Amino acid sequence: METREHVVAPKKPTLTPKAIIHQNFGNRACYVVEEVKELPQTECPGLSIPQMGPCLYRCTLQLPELSVVSGTFKKKKDAEQSAAEIAIEKLGICTEAIDPTPQEAQESLVSRIAYIFSEKFVVCDHPLSGHIRATLLRKGDLCGSIPISVIAFYDAKLFSLCKCINPEVESNPFLVISYIMNATANLHQFLATSERHLWIRRLSPYPQDIIESLMKENGSQECIQVTAVHIPSSVEQSIEAVTLHISSREYYLDIIAYELGFEDASNVLISRNLGKASSETRLFFTASKSYLLDLSSKFPNGKETLYLKGSLNVRASYFAGQDITGDAILASIGYTRKSRDLFYEDVTVRLYYRMLLGKTPGGIYKLSREAMLASELPSRFTSRANWRGSLPRDILCMFCRQHRLSEPLFSFHPIKTTSGLSGSCLKVAESDENVIECVNGVSVTSPKHSDSELFKCEIKLLSRCGDLILSCSPKDCYKKQNDAIQNASLKVLSWLNMCFRSMILPFEQLYETADNFNIQIYFKNIIRDILAGQSTHNGQLNGIQCNNLVESIYMNSSCDMLGNIVHSLKIEGPYSGVCPSNGSLPCIRYSVSLAVEGENLKEVIEVCDEFEFEVGIGAVVSYVEDVVMQMSVGQCAYFSSNLLTTELIFASAGDSVKMLASLSSNCCMEYEISLIRVAEPPEERMEQALFSPPLSKQRVEFAVQQILESHATTLIDFGCGSGSLLEALLNYPTSLKKMAGVDISQKGLSRAAKVLNSKLVTNSDAGGQLTSIKSVILYEGSITNFGSQLHGFDIGTCLEVIEHMDEDQACLFGDVALSSFRPRILIVSTPNFEYNVVLQKSNPPTQEQEESDEKTLLQSCKFRNHDHKFEWTREQFTQWACDLAARHNYNVEFSGVGGSADVEPGYASQIAVFKRDWKLEDDVLKHADEHHYSIIWEWNSKKE
Repeated sequence: METREHVVAPKKPTLTPKAIIHQNFGNRACYVVEEVKELPQTECPGLSIPQMGPCLYRCTLQLPELSVVSGTFKKKKDAEQSAAEIAIEKLGICTEAIDPTPQEAQESLVSRIAYIFSEKFVVCDHPLSGHIRATLLRKGDLCGSIPISVIAFYDAKLFSLCKCINPEVESNPFLVISYIMNATANLHQFLATSERHLWIRRLSPYPQDIIESLMKENGSQECIQVTAVHIPSSVEQSIEAVTLHISSREYYLDIIAYELGFEDASNVLISRNLGKASSETRLFFTASKSYLLDLSSKFPNGKETLYLKGSLNVRASYFAGQDITGDAILASIGYTRKSRDLFYEDVTVRLYYRMLLGKTPGGIYKLSREAMLASELPSRFTSRANWRGSLPRDILCMFCRQHRLSEPLFSFHPIKTTSGLSGSCLKVAESDENVIECVNGVSVTSPKHSDSELFKCEIKLLSRCGDLILSCSPKDCYKKQNDAIQNASLKVLSWLNMCFRSMILPFEQLYETADNFNIQIYFKNIIRDILAGQSTHNGQLNGIQCNNLVESIYMNSSCDMLGNIVHSLKIEGPYSGVCPSNGSLPCIRYSVSLAVEGENLKEVIEVCDEFEFEVGIGAVVSYVEDVVMQMSVGQCAYFSSNLLTTELIFASAGDSVKMLASLSSNCCMEYEISLIRVAEPPEERMEQALFSPPLSKQRVEFAVQQILESHATTLIDFGCGSGSLLEALLNYPTSLKKMAGVDISQKGLSRAAKVLNSKLVTNSDAGGQLTSIKSVILYEGSITNFGSQLHGFDIGTCLEVIEHMDEDQACLFGDVALSSFRPRILIVSTPNFEYNVVLQKSNPPTQEQEESDEKTLLQSCKFRNHDHKFEWTREQFTQWACDLAARHNYNVEFSGVGGSADVEPGYASQIAVFKRDWKLEDDVLKHADEHHYSIIWEWNSKKE
């Protein structure tokens, strides 16, 4: 339910310290940044591995009055801001920006207009000065007459003053024109205005030397040609390219006025700049006579209500986000601060459609991929490594800028997990301090408070005036802040994308779909600022009407709704056996052409040499993904489709005239796709797709169960890597007093030390109530060499390690572990190769496959990780474990996690538990060859 539709407007952004220094000193402020060499400070006391210190920077700010030096920072910009902040404090500069009152703003507005027409302003490098200089070259009464719309939209200070007078200027920028006319009336002895036309002229001529200087600057009669786009007011007429012929002695706005059917630029109105903030791309259109009469009237008590009257240009209005009347010209032309010459760039029909596409979330993503006809905004964010194109957060920020909204507000909500156990555990009882849960039939008591932290991200979208448009509060939690913010952003984008796809949305459906995305909408605001802009809603009470151009952009999104849209599919080339699977990253080369049926006419629309996407998250149009999933690396596919998306074609194609001619005939799109390569998904990604909790979590819980049953007090983790198992064990209340880990990777051991130290210090500060561990040691060395330091532990673990070794080395480890290290219990887990059929195909094998073609199915599977040297079947693993146990007088039991032993193809991760029921003798190892392990890091509890 909707509770309110307005929030307090956010505070005006304060200037950064550097900006304040620039305001006061300009180019006289000199920043000198130097790199600082400091001795590295280890994040982990006792770690013997040398650590590289961070690259730090210090900034010296030199001002005419003083020089200051900042502290050290990881980023150069932070050092510069710090130096500026120190200088501001020492100089006593006031940093609070105080907006003028409406009365003060009106007085400043008069002063600003007077300055704009001064001799000093006309010679400076300001965009508006360029316009004034250009109008001085006009003939007759038009000489020196500058359109008021130019003054209104090319001077930011003037626009800001008008917003102080009336905040409604932000939503209705043409109000600025009325304020300029009223302010100019106070300068009647200095400036002249027209009652019928929107221009202002200085009464006294500029000095002759200024005029002569301008004539020299524009001495040549060179003519330039600028490509622009004509957008007719009638939607029945096509959008076409036009060419503006402008000489250096002509005012370019007069040429645009001629193109619109008027004699001069007096009646030409100008939109805000479109696209990037620095862009000179704008819409130029003409004002109706009734609008001019409205402007010439006085507004009592400063309460103006001014809107354009006339034939509304729906396409241009949606494009600009403000009311546009009559025909319009889209052009990129004007004067800038960088040069006194006229700046211009060609605007093609293709660019128009690309800019139109950029008004939608899916369109922004397509543009970032440069694949209009193949890419789609993904439905899920799996990982930053697999994401291609602009990230969801960046797309959301860009969307807000395109619709002139405030920057999105992101807020994080850290959530403390109550225990280290997964959501699959059953809570049995709860006390003030502990939670008792059942894990695989075993009762486990966990502390109620843990230092494990997850993150939620809440997003709010607000208008420039501070009106709350929507808020999104996802229920999902993530381990990383970045994952939380990207997934929350994608949720907002996905819902907005869905809204843009439908031409008419019933109000009830709008609310219902928003609830499904954990979004609360503020209806009037979202219609006004996003879904319908200022002009595209139909005004009815049962639904909203969005621009029909946006609808066609999304017509290719759903194969299920459109039925079979792929025709004459041919796949050529030998089968290589390397095929994409769910979660993999195939890379394709494709081309799309527009072909006229029955004729030998074909126009290439889009070509992409390398397009990589993740399978299964909707990152590519569905029918293209369906075809790619039937291919192997090296094969080519050819097919056609009658699904034509006119706007996407125009956004992709270079020649819109040819495309328009072809689209008028009976045509189709022809695709040619080559599968270049396939990158396999990470092992844990494949597992996460099918198992909740993940297999890694289930392996930890299996080890915890063994510890609880055996009452073990010491544990050694063979191949501990980054210490994930040791860290996870700190979340569980067990009988363990001492833990050790051994690995050959210094990088992994360094990470493990930092993670464990942080967690143990936190526990120590909490009084040591979260774990019973008294000692933790990390060793560097190979697990195939014997060292007495690793001898005699109660439990040894080797989880998902042996497959990263050569097969003979894995066998050697088994012999060394049971003959020399001799833990009372050894737990070894490794992937079940037979289960890869399920993981890589995302579907369990059918009964027919199991009975008739099991070997062929296994041969088509790949290892789960590129670093795996081997993966054993259940038979191979059982044979290895039984032989190993027999040689060293151990008993062995088999189990696993993920799947079931009674259902094919068994467990995803198979486990062997070796147990000895005989006691160790002290003299057995006296003559053994011993390897000394280096202690990398050691921690001992201070509490006895």
